[in-house]
Amino acid sequence: MEHVLVTGAGGYIGSVLVPKLLSNGYKVTAVDRFFFGEERLAAHDQLTLVKEDSRKLQPQTFEGVDHVIDLVAISNDPSGELFESATWQINFESRVRTAEMSKIAGVKRYILPSSCSIYGFQEGVADETSPTNPLTVYAKANEKAEHGVLRLADDDFVVVVMRQATIFGYSPRMRFDLAINGMTYGAFTNQKLPLMRDGTQYRPMLHVQDTSDVMNLLLAANKSTINGEIFNVGSEGNTYQLGDLGKKVAKTVGEEIGQEIPIEWYGDPDHRSYRVSFQKIQDTLGWTPKMDAEAGSREIIKRLKTGELDKTIDTLTLNWYQELVKWHRIIKNAEMYGGILDI
Repeated sequence: MEHVLVTGAGGYIGSVLVPKLLSNGYKVTAVDRFFFGEERLAAHDQLTLVKEDSRKLQPQTFEGVDHVIDLVAISNDPSGELFESATWQINFESRVRTAEMSKIAGVKRYILPSSCSIYGFQEGVADETSPTNPLTVYAKANEKAEHGVLRLADDDFVVVVMRQATIFGYSPRMRFDLAINGMTYGAFTNQKLPLMRDGTQYRPMLHVQDTSDVMNLLLAANKSTINGEIFNVGSEGNTYQLGDLGKKVAKTVGEEIGQEIPIEWYGDPDHRSYRVSFQKIQDTLGWTPKMDAEAGSREIIKRLKTGELDKTIDTLTLNWYQELVKWHRIIKNAEMYGGILDI
């Protein structure tokens, strides 16, 4: 039984990935601060939870580990801008340090999930050889992490980078601050879909189940095929102009609730737009996604209908971080002698 250590294991992707790794026969160590709760990961005989900050991991954490999937990140642009220092420390410095400790410990394979956002604004279609143009702290930290870990690759330490498209779909640690998820919730709840003008912007999308499938695929792939490589992860079929995407989501929600969903345009045009080639991963690994925007929207609607899922403050990453910071300050000010009322 091979042993996989996953950082950020309690997050949006991690809470989908970890059960899949376990079902595929891996032993898993799940490392996370668990800001969103440990209950997102169900107990399992081959699962060990380690509540720790990635910036404070020690070499012994990696003893007996065969593979590392370094998911940990401050995971969107608004959070990256507000918590700039922490984003550099976590998304860049801690990941390079994790890769270095992994290599020293004899880990065989290290996977870095990065982001297509590092392409920034591009003319034409960007592939893995295109110049990068990161525009935000989140994207810039990802780019630095890529450079830092790829230099460690050698015959005994496989390093591979995934540049993921924008993720969507249901997860036990749900996020409604992602485009398709947020559109679906808004259309379902308000019976209308707000959309920023002018809708011609291109965005590649990727279902959370599909990206976790790719991570499993990379664990088993021939090392000579993937070592030192970067793969854009997504598909042409899941690359949408935002206006068309909004119409697809509105139509899907309308079919599910039996009501036409109008689109309401707002704001000034968002000129950020990029298209990405996903030919390399298809040609090299034979991978294509299983889920599209409509399927992702329907699975969310199903859970909204039953009440299993709702938009709460912890489904909005930045809002939840801000809430934790607020209560940390309140508790520190109120605490005395190690407690509040009980001391």
